[in-house]
Amino acid sequence: MYTTALPPQHSDSDRRIIDAPGPSLHLYQVWKGNNRFCFNGRIILGPDSRSLFLTVSLIVVPVILFCAFVSQRLVEQFPRHIGNLIVVLCPLFAVYVVILLLITSARDPGIIPRSLHPPEPEDDGYVSSISSDWPGSQNGPPGVPPTKDTMVNGVIVKIKYCQTCMLYRPPRCSHCSICNNCVERFDHHCPWVGQCIGKRNYRFFFMFVSSTTMLCLYVFAFCWVNIMKIMDAYHCNLWRALSRSPVSGFLILYTFGAAWFVGGLTGFHLYLIFTNQTTYENFRYRYNVKMNPYSRGCFRNVGEVFFSKIPRSKHNFREMVKGDSSSVYATSMSLRHPMSPEMPKTSSDIEMGKRQAVAAEDLEDIQSQIDSFGGLERCGTQPRHTNWDHKTNWESSPDIQMLAAEFGMEHGSTGRQKIEGANDLKT
Repeated sequence: MYTTALPPQHSDSDRRIIDAPGPSLHLYQVWKGNNRFCFNGRIILGPDSRSLFLTVSLIVVPVILFCAFVSQRLVEQFPRHIGNLIVVLCPLFAVYVVILLLITSARDPGIIPRSLHPPEPEDDGYVSSISSDWPGSQNGPPGVPPTKDTMVNGVIVKIKYCQTCMLYRPPRCSHCSICNNCVERFDHHCPWVGQCIGKRNYRFFFMFVSSTTMLCLYVFAFCWVNIMKIMDAYHCNLWRALSRSPVSGFLILYTFGAAWFVGGLTGFHLYLIFTNQTTYENFRYRYNVKMNPYSRGCFRNVGEVFFSKIPRSKHNFREMVKGDSSSVYATSMSLRHPMSPEMPKTSSDIEMGKRQAVAAEDLEDIQSQIDSFGGLERCGTQPRHTNWDHKTNWESSPDIQMLAAEFGMEHGSTGRQKIEGANDLKT
């Protein structure tokens, strides 16, 4: 009647860490990403998880003000059961929004396990789309092409090699420079949530954003109802009513601005869901211009986000692993400055890593675009490896000519001074 539980699945990198000699540690203690862990690896957060306190306060404080100063008037001006319902719904709705926020932030977004070594070069006649003398290909291991072609719904899609994780990213996967992880179906890194938004938490992220929009509209509407009731009760104009309930006026302005922000975000992500895009794909690949290989129709796209089964995490962060204790301090390297996993990453390190990764991504996209136009042709100019005719090149650039003249005059004058000084010494 009872079946034995299946052993937990481990990736190749996790399994090799487990089999490595050395003291036993938890996987989250030797984690190479920039994530923070709580409750002994039960909760994984992003490196900027402190922003959660700001986000929670922006939700909770207006709700407290509404319940303390506005809802009490509504209880008196509405029938008792309706007034009590108005008072109860607002804090319950706020608790629901905060729970969605915490689920989104404290969840593995879909981190792809790293590889311990680069993939073996394939001996199948595959030739990289970028030549070996291109600068971007010199950063990777030799023999490993920076891109590969894969088929998605009958469309050829390029997948890129991640130099940090030493693997070819699956389709729709991207490396987050803030968290330092490759995330499956990467959408973006949200600073308000303090976590990457990927395949395993995008559904909860959208529910959080849309629920926050409805909460803002709820408070906004009933604050206006309160103002209208005051105007009717005291037979006064709008300004006098606002002076009698200044908190209502403040909440009207606050929720109006917040509703525009989160409401616009909700509408944008609705468009992405209907067209089966991610924020990263929408800004980088522009599927409104070319065909989207992932779209399967509006209804199927919606079902994929809201009704498909969320895959299990590919990591068991509390698993005991064996490894050298020095690997704990090799979990994060930023510009060759080692830091322990307990030490918080500075904003400058995170921003520098983000800029480097974005620059690398842009370079790879430029390379792929050049390849799509048939190689390294440069609009009829000379090829890269031809010898320059220095005379014609200098004459064709008046700015360089001017700089050269200034440079020559400077060095010529100093040279002449040296020669004259030497002649004086001889005489």
